[in-house]
Amino acid sequence: MAYDPCSNCNDTGWILKDTKGRIVATRCRCFEERKSQILLKDAEIPKRYANCSFKNFEIHNDSHKHAFKIAKQFVKNYPVQDVGLLFIGPCGVGKTHLSVALINEIIQQKSVPCYFCDFRELIRKIQNTYSPDSPLTESEILEPIFNKDVLVLDELGAKRTTAWVEEMVFYIVNYRYNNKKLTIFTSNYLDRSDDEEDSRNSFFKKGEETLVDRIGVRLRSRLYEMCKIVRMEGDDYRQKIKQAGYRF
Repeated sequence: MAYDPCSNCNDTGWILKDTKGRIVATRCRCFEERKSQILLKDAEIPKRYANCSFKNFEIHNDSHKHAFKIAKQFVKNYPVQDVGLLFIGPCGVGKTHLSVALINEIIQQKSVPCYFCDFRELIRKIQNTYSPDSPLTESEILEPIFNKDVLVLDELGAKRTTAWVEEMVFYIVNYRYNNKKLTIFTSNYLDRSDDEEDSRNSFFKKGEETLVDRIGVRLRSRLYEMCKIVRMEGDDYRQKIKQAGYRF
């Protein structure tokens, strides 16, 4: 990563000051700025979401307002925050935007190592390591997933569960749970059984697959222990607003 040279410290990261005849070294302000840049790069946030912030998150209803408040409180509480979050709701309501905004804020305000990963992409990467010509090992793929202080696992349940997928994801989630690493999940799948009546979830159609259908009972039970459920409702932003704004 290229940086503009700092004129204050000549790119050393330190400034020497004469204090009552003693030379004292203090950190230059560029040190924290560059540290944040490195952490943001290491977070591997996709370019499409790189500019997501609290400032440009659009609030269209009470569920957005509530989710926004929860995300900001998470940042404020960190590092004493003791549970992660599961943003759940239909496509296009801002779940990923808010999750990325959250880790952007934690990185820039508190210099915390974070990581973004799409659920389907993670499974694909792990499966690819089983090929003899894979340039990466499974442990290399999982290293940031296990060890970053805050992980965003986007689109949980997007890949249909098999015994192997369920076991792998439980292994990852359980490792983070046992090591007190906070995880932010997003999912488009309903968090109830198909026959449960709940007027708050009118955007889900009766008979649709639920989160339990997609990830299994054991993993869903673990999520109850490690996350606060944050429901988000509304129309698909990409379909109704973005499409209306395209001009040719």
